[in-house]
Amino acid sequence: MKRIRSLFLAIFCICLCAGSALAAQTNLTFYFPVSVGGPITKIVEGMTQEFMKENPDIKITPVYSGNYRDTITKALTAQRGGEPPHVAVLLSTDMFTLIDENAIVSYDEIVGKDNMAFTKDYFPGFMRNSQTEGKTWGIPFQRSTIVMYWNKEMFKEAGLDPEKGPATWQELVEMGKKLTKKDESGKVTQWGVAIPSTGYAYWMLQALAITNGVELMNDAGNKVFFDNPKNIEALQFLTDLAYKYEVSPKGTIDWSTTPRDFFERKTAIMWTTTGNLTNVRTNAKFPFGVGMLPANTRLGSPTGGGNFYIFKNSTPEERKAAVKFVQWMTTAERAAQWGIDTGYVAVRPDAWKTERMETYVKGFPYAAVARDQLAHAVPELSTHENQRVTKALDDAIQASVNGSKKPDAALKDAQREADRILRRYQK
Repeated sequence: MKRIRSLFLAIFCICLCAGSALAAQTNLTFYFPVSVGGPITKIVEGMTQEFMKENPDIKITPVYSGNYRDTITKALTAQRGGEPPHVAVLLSTDMFTLIDENAIVSYDEIVGKDNMAFTKDYFPGFMRNSQTEGKTWGIPFQRSTIVMYWNKEMFKEAGLDPEKGPATWQELVEMGKKLTKKDESGKVTQWGVAIPSTGYAYWMLQALAITNGVELMNDAGNKVFFDNPKNIEALQFLTDLAYKYEVSPKGTIDWSTTPRDFFERKTAIMWTTTGNLTNVRTNAKFPFGVGMLPANTRLGSPTGGGNFYIFKNSTPEERKAAVKFVQWMTTAERAAQWGIDTGYVAVRPDAWKTERMETYVKGFPYAAVARDQLAHAVPELSTHENQRVTKALDDAIQASVNGSKKPDAALKDAQREADRILRRYQK
């Protein structure tokens, strides 16, 4: 009888301990966008599984929520419904919108200002889109710049040096003409240049604006300069690639299909995120080059990609668990591996000094192009009510490349709309 009693007592204790452990587990929902090709979801799934093995008291449930725009829409809809994610990767440019929506909490508030030294581990260029008014709202993770890819075989066939991409706007046009091919009927079978004008059209125009010596917005996120003559000149150049120089398709060029067109040899040069680097390396069945964007008056690119944000509607325990997850995901070793696996820029300088990254760059030097371009980069277009402001600019770009508006008229219309939206944020 004593044995039976002891056995029941032991079982009761085991159940009690198991129940306590289960009760102590912190559950986090993690929204994650996918905007490039390649097995990104599998990589993220592997990372979250590894984190949970090392931290059995924290359960992470990843939710793959479409592209960045889909993800912020879903996150804010969930926020308004009272059930937002605990942590999400959203565009760095969504920072002002998330603050205005009272959706996120600063890292300073969670860990305390005396414990914020870890933010100095990340590239300053990425932190510029992560901090405002003395607080850190986002931690860089899936970050990028725009880079230029070219097909070396096509360059060689056109009598061009396959190891050198165009370094200036003028060279982009000159090489584009040599790379554009037509059949006997006059139909183009191979384009020289493809710069996407859907999906992230504003980002591509910003790249042209920067390389033309101007920026699109101020640091406070309450004023834009869309109708600056230099920006109009940049949009005119983008439009001229198709209509004047005839080295690029007329009309819009789709963001999502541009890499496939590159793989299928429909275009010799493309501009896209460095986040597509691993996708290109895997799927391009030809030698390719990667370089910084061609300059007109200066080198440059906008930064891009996503930050980790922590949502305000969460308990202190959930917030601390979320910070632990974010810091774990962005250690030097993991940032290095993430960069290798995806092509995104490893977000901290010490990641580039790890043995695995140094070995990788030695064997594949193009991996360092986006990192080196950071020295010339500026923050991506980010304003209050960013989705509405960027939509005004996207609409202007598409009207211009479709031929329904002249670049100057299109950008003046976008400026008026942006001024109307941002007026309430100007003190």
